[in-house]
Amino acid sequence: MKDLFSTGAEQYAQFRPRYPEELFEFLESILTEKNIVWDCATGNGQVAASLSGFMQQVEATDISRQQLQNAIKKPNIRYSVQPAENTDFPKDFFDLVTVAQAVHWFNMDRFFSEVKRVLKPSGVLAVIGYSLFRSNAGTDKIIDHFYQKIIGSYWDEERRYLEERYQTIPFPFKEIPAPELIINEEWSFERLTGYLRTWSAVKHYKEKNGKDPVSLIESILFEEFGERGVVEFPLLLRLGKKEA
Repeated sequence: MKDLFSTGAEQYAQFRPRYPEELFEFLESILTEKNIVWDCATGNGQVAASLSGFMQQVEATDISRQQLQNAIKKPNIRYSVQPAENTDFPKDFFDLVTVAQAVHWFNMDRFFSEVKRVLKPSGVLAVIGYSLFRSNAGTDKIIDHFYQKIIGSYWDEERRYLEERYQTIPFPFKEIPAPELIINEEWSFERLTGYLRTWSAVKHYKEKNGKDPVSLIESILFEEFGERGVVEFPLLLRLGKKEA
């Protein structure tokens, strides 16, 4: 798995969108047991913290020690540095496995084999993510140009899985129908530009060119977005169980 987010881990925790409560209410509703969950590639622990509200124990892993240092602390969350594809968890151990905005970075064949090993026969896998946000028409036009033309060539090839809404990833599980959900938040302009600076392609551009590409659009983006505005992210969700 690529580690693109150890650098700027504090910004990642501060600026990334939050998953809606409706997501976790739905996950809770489809589980037969709520004893223990593995939140893989937990990052800042946002998903782990929400899961801790209805799961007795949360095992949250990431390959980035820096991310875990900035993660949300809860009494029933245990963080550990482990790769997604090879963990020290026992077989048939988890009622739920979650992975949010990260599966596209994995060796998916190996990860899904690991999920099948550690997931209970009645357990559920939830692959979660979000694609490019939308706002008002003027903001969208600027962001689309920035995304495609300015930093377009700096995206890792794995980004296409998000653009394809996780529908083209291998998914060797018995699919469970998923609801259509949206992340809807009101952001300050500072939050918006902070979020853009967490994009991996922005980091690649800056490393290659020695300058921040967000600064190229900052003034015109402010004219369209203003001091505060609404952002919406289409939520990506694939749910499955082990084949009998």
